[in-house]
Amino acid sequence: MATARSLELRQLAERIADALPPEVVEVVLTGSVSRGAADAVSDIELLIVTAEPLELAACFEHAGRVGLEQLDTWGPQGGPAARVFGYLDGVPIELVWWPRDLAEASVAVQLTGDVTSVADALVHGVPLRTSGLLARWQQQLRELSAEVAAAQIESAALTWGGYAPEGLLTVARPGERLALLERLVDDASRVLQIVYALNRVWPPTTKRVATRVEGLEVKPERLAERIEQALTERDPVRALLVLNELQLETVLLAPSGPNVDRARVWLARALEVLQTPPAP
Repeated sequence: MATARSLELRQLAERIADALPPEVVEVVLTGSVSRGAADAVSDIELLIVTAEPLELAACFEHAGRVGLEQLDTWGPQGGPAARVFGYLDGVPIELVWWPRDLAEASVAVQLTGDVTSVADALVHGVPLRTSGLLARWQQQLRELSAEVAAAQIESAALTWGGYAPEGLLTVARPGERLALLERLVDDASRVLQIVYALNRVWPPTTKRVATRVEGLEVKPERLAERIEQALTERDPVRALLVLNELQLETVLLAPSGPNVDRARVWLARALEVLQTPPAP
């Protein structure tokens, strides 16, 4: 069931969609509001598809006419996409403007294996104005294909092996907290990439991990809790150990492949190293 805040923000999003100009052919509500999970700090995210490309200045003008205030932009500039941020009734609003050609191309690359969170956003998107594009995209993206899933798994396992497992201890030295956290975050992200691929679902962003993995059938036990434990553990070796155990369990669930097979051996050896680190 959608939260009360989700329903409130959806009504505001519908006001925006209704006020946009005719050249807008599709308005897709994405993010936590589209999934009914919005809370007090959630914003509204809208993908706005136009028949032809619009300059950023034109997008600013349309956003102002809708009523958005304190307008700004973010991300790379000068490409086919335009991004406008603003507030409406005190609520943060993010408008991503895509020409139709870019939208179609962005969907197509997901299907060929260049997977991003775009696919997940569209799959869970809600049409606020439509010419049928979103329904077609959702049909195309209804499932992560077996071929793309296998490639995602092999790609995620790529960094787990090929060098001495004792190298993990170099990020456990005093004063190496940044390097340690970089390693932990990368490894946790790769674990999630494999888990999503095993379940044939498009990978989302890393927000609300516990909710996203709760309903998945194939996963290590206490997946989200163990990631959180590793990232908050103050002892560096213990943090690496917690996540390494999770990595090993994850690749043992995965189908055989060159990188997965190597990772199984390497992670088992790394586990031994972390369980008996050298004396200081």
